[in-house]
Amino acid sequence: MKFLGGNREVLMLHHVTGKPDAALSDPLPSGLTLIWFKEKQQVRIDGQPYAIKANQVICLSEFHHIERTEFHSVRFIRFNRSFYCIKDHDDEVSCKGLLFYSASQPPIITIPRAELEKFELLWKMFSLEMATADNLQFEMLQMMLKRLIILCTRLYKKQHELLDVKTDHIDLLREFNFLVELHFWQHHNVAAYAALLHKSPKTLANLFAKQGMGRPLQIIQDRIMLEARRLLRYTDKPVKEIAYELGYDDIQAFSRAFRQREGVAPREFREKKAPHIQNR
Repeated sequence: MKFLGGNREVLMLHHVTGKPDAALSDPLPSGLTLIWFKEKQQVRIDGQPYAIKANQVICLSEFHHIERTEFHSVRFIRFNRSFYCIKDHDDEVSCKGLLFYSASQPPIITIPRAELEKFELLWKMFSLEMATADNLQFEMLQMMLKRLIILCTRLYKKQHELLDVKTDHIDLLREFNFLVELHFWQHHNVAAYAALLHKSPKTLANLFAKQGMGRPLQIIQDRIMLEARRLLRYTDKPVKEIAYELGYDDIQAFSRAFRQREGVAPREFREKKAPHIQNR
C-alpha cells in the first residue's frame, strides 16, 4: 500500500513474506523506515549481522543499507520528509537522535506482550485508512504515524533506562547524536560539537559517562568509520575520494585511521567485502 500526496508526500505500508519488492529496496530521498519483525530473523545492515527477535522494531534512515533477503514475516513503514518531518516536529515526538539520525547502531525496540495489542490495532487502522481516499486521509495517516513513533520512543527510553534521566540531559544527548549525523564529514573532534551545543567538551564527556554511553569521541569515530565501510562496500568511489569526502586531509591519514579501527587497510577491506568493485 502506498500513499502519494500532492506535494510529493510518500508513505508506504507493506507486510512482506519472501523477497521485498523494489518499492522497499529502492532509495527514497529523505526516507525513514520502521521495520517490525513478526518472527525472528537474521538480517545484515551495512554489512553487519543482526539477530532480530519476534516483535522487535528497527529504525533506519535513508543512509542505512539493508541487504535484500527472504523475509519470514515483516512489516515495513516508510515515509519521506515531506510526509512527516521528525526534525520539524521534534517537540511532538522527541525521537530525533534516538530512533532516527542517531550516530550509533540502528535502534532496536522490543514490543512487550502487554503493548502488542496497541501495535496490532494501530497497524489495522493504518491499513484501513490507506484504503480510504478522501480529503482527510493525509491528516489521518500523519496522526497514526505520529502515534506509532511516540509508542516506539517511549519503549526505547524505557528499555534503555532513560525514563529517569532529566529531560534536558536526554535532549542534549539527542542533539549531540543529531549533530554528529549532520557534520561527521567535516568535524572529527568533540570540541566542534561542544561549541555547537554551547557546552564544554568536559560537560559532554561527564554526561555521556554518567549515562554509560561511552565517550563522545568514540561516537564520532564510529560514525565516520561506518560511513567509510558503506562507501567502500556499496560505491565504486576511489579510496582517495572517500578519504577527502570524510574530511581527511590526505589518504594516508584516512588509511591509518581505518586500519586502526578495522584491522585492515581500506583497499583490503573492499577486496574482501566487495570484490566486484574495481579497487582504486
